[in-house]
Formats: sequence, structure tokens, C-alpha cells
Amino acid sequence: MKKSDTPHPLAMLFWALMFVGLPMGVAGWDSRQNVRADPSGYAAGAEGRAMRPPSPPPPVEPVAVYALDADRARAVNAAIPFSRLANPPARPFLFSGSETDLARAVDCLAAAEIYEAGDDAVGEQAVAQVVLNRARHPAFPKTVCGVVFQGQERRTGCQFTFSCDGALTRTPSQAAWERARAIARAALAGQVFAPVGHATHYHTNWVVPYWSGSLDKIGAVGTHLFFRWRGWWGTPPAFRRGSAGGEPLIGRIAKLSLAHQGGEDVLPDGTAAPVEGIAASALAAQPKQAIGEAMLGRTIAGVRLAVLGPDGTSFLVELPRGGAPDQWPELAKTFCAGRPECRIMAWRAGSAPTKIPLSDGQLGTMSFAYIHNSASGLQRALWNCAQTPRSSKAECMRQRVPTAAPAPSADAALAGVRRKERFETVKIAPVGSANGTATRTN
Repeated sequence: MKKSDTPHPLAMLFWALMFVGLPMGVAGWDSRQNVRADPSGYAAGAEGRAMRPPSPPPPVEPVAVYALDADRARAVNAAIPFSRLANPPARPFLFSGSETDLARAVDCLAAAEIYEAGDDAVGEQAVAQVVLNRARHPAFPKTVCGVVFQGQERRTGCQFTFSCDGALTRTPSQAAWERARAIARAALAGQVFAPVGHATHYHTNWVVPYWSGSLDKIGAVGTHLFFRWRGWWGTPPAFRRGSAGGEPLIGRIAKLSLAHQGGEDVLPDGTAAPVEGIAASALAAQPKQAIGEAMLGRTIAGVRLAVLGPDGTSFLVELPRGGAPDQWPELAKTFCAGRPECRIMAWRAGSAPTKIPLSDGQLGTMSFAYIHNSASGLQRALWNCAQTPRSSKAECMRQRVPTAAPAPSADAALAGVRRKERFETVKIAPVGSANGTATRTN
């Protein structure tokens, strides 16, 4: 080979750049564009994994709002642009806890839906998706009920305002409650509400939380605006946590949910009252009684079965006329045998409710309650001492005194707030255009 036939080193470098470097550069550019254009979120997920920060998740603190009137707040919210990054839908959430955990999760999620969005199917789906997004994110509690009732112990400062602003004193209709529960069950079985993506925060457009300018605004559903954290903690890989199980008992929704009966709102702390010396563990070890929906309205062990809980551990019954109150704990032998967890709520003849949710008046007329949990050893039998005086106050259930809901204060608006009367009909339509606007139809 002649010397002149040998390529110059600079020429070799040029051709290497043309055939290797240029395609790599184009591929890199395409991948960056796909982060915005790929609706599936796979590209965004890949980029997010590459940029995972060593810092812990952002803190979740009580949310305050700026003191602005509604018109000014709407103008401020309208001035915050929607993010131009991709808004991929969340992955399906598949609940994997026990049957009891599922029953509790369904009712906590349904409560969040109906008290936050009113009796509106689209709005309820949006709320449910935000709750499940939070349950998946390491910045929030691990359980559905934990997410919904985070901060409930505060008068103001809860994450969902209905849990601390007095809204729970209102009771939705049975039809509205059952619709909310159906939406909750679907969400926990994997149904995804795509328009809100991986949103973890939302608020109505007539308030301005302090965080609204520091998070990415990614969608609008009716009068609600939805946000996610910026950076890696708002990307799909950050939502990596699965269903945890171990759903807590929330006594504050006992009137709505049989799965949450036994919380302090119904059964306060008191001394154990075994059934003729039978401990909860021994009762749970006995052969299980077959009691199903086919027995509703029938008499079992001398009492009429009025309502059967969805998890098969709760029973609302009507007591016989003239029955001896000291014999009421005998119900546990029939209804709770073979069940590690069991609740019985009993009313005198003619006053037993026939459906859930229960009103405060119905809870106030309850005559007797029994609960046991063999795992913890908990076992209580409590009487309504206004009807049936007992020698020990420890055997008396707390008397319920209905309270009026306080008016929300100007600074008591938090993530996912509604600042109107609950259960008004607010029709919320999904995002209708590329710029993130939505149509509200009343």
C-alpha cells in the first residue's frame, strides 16, 4: 500500500464522529424530546431513575393559604402555567391486604371522595387517584386510611380538610355513599384516573396554598388544580411503594362504615368483659358460624340480623322484646365464634337500622355493642347506660352528642381543600384541551 493511500488521522477522527458521535447525539436529543412527548411516561421514568437524589422525600407539612379573596386567588392561579413536561398516568394500584384491610381502605377512600368532591363521579375519581398516589409515595403514610386521615388530630392542619373541619357531622345519602364506595373499590382494583397523572396535591381555584408556585401544575379538573413535586420526587419511579396492608381503624367514620366500627367514637376504652369467661382467642378458635347475606332479616340466636358488614366481621342486630341485658353478651357465642375479629351492634326491637351509613341519632340509640380481636386480646362488651344502667361505668359506651360543624377559617385550607358546603353537586369534567383547561357543567 502506498503512503498516500493511508487515511490522515484527522480524517479518521472526522469520519468516526460522523458515523458514531452524530447518531449518539441524535439519539440523546430524541430521548430528551420523548420525555415531553411520550405519553406512556417510560422515557420520563428512565430519566427520573438516572437522576434519583440522595436526599430524603420532601416534607409534608400542614398547608396554609394566602389571605386572598376568591377573585384574586383565581387570577393568581391562572397566572401559574401548566407544566410542559409529560403527564403520564399512574400505574394501576392493586390492593393486596387482607379482607378486613380492604374493607377499611374502601371506606376511607370513599369518605375522602365524597367529602372532598361531593356526589360527583368524575371528581371522586380524581380525589381517589391523588390518595393512592400518596399511598405509593414514601413522603406519605403507607396505608390508604393513614393518607386520608393524616393530621386529623389537628383542628386545622389536616391534609384533607373534611377530617378536621367538622364536615363529618354531615351524613351522605345511602345512594351517594354506595357510589363512592364503588369508585373506591374500582380504584383499589387497578382502575386509573389518567388526567391527574402522579399528582399528590390539589386545591380549588379560589384559594392559593403557599406551595402552589413551587410544584408543577399538571392538570385541571373542573374547579380543582392538580400538582406534583418537581424533580425526581415527582417522576413515576418515586411512586414505587406497593400496597402495605395493616389499615388502621378510624372510629370517626364508624357511622359510615361497618369495617370501622369499634373505634373510639363507638366503643371507648373500658375494662374487658369476657363472655362467661371465654377469652377472645378461645372464642375465635371455636367452629365458625356460617352467617351470610341470605340470613338478612332472619332471626338468629333470638335476634334479627339487620345489616351484615362487607368484611363478614360486623353485624347489626335487633334485640328481642323483653330480653335480659345481662344476656346480650351471649350474642358473641353465635356471631363471633371462629372469627379472629368481630363486632356486634345491637338495638332494641323496632329501632335497628337497615342500612349504612348510620346517623348520629341511630348511633345514639344503640343499646349494646361487643367487639373482640384475638390477635391483640381486645374484648369489650358495652351497654347504653342511659337505657340500661350498669354498676360499673367501664361497661358504659360513650354518649354521643351531635355537634355542629364549625365554619372553616380563612387559613384552614389544605392539600385538596373544598371551601364550599359538602354534598353540593359540582360536576367536574376531565381536562378538555392541550393547555390543561377544563369545562365545569353544573
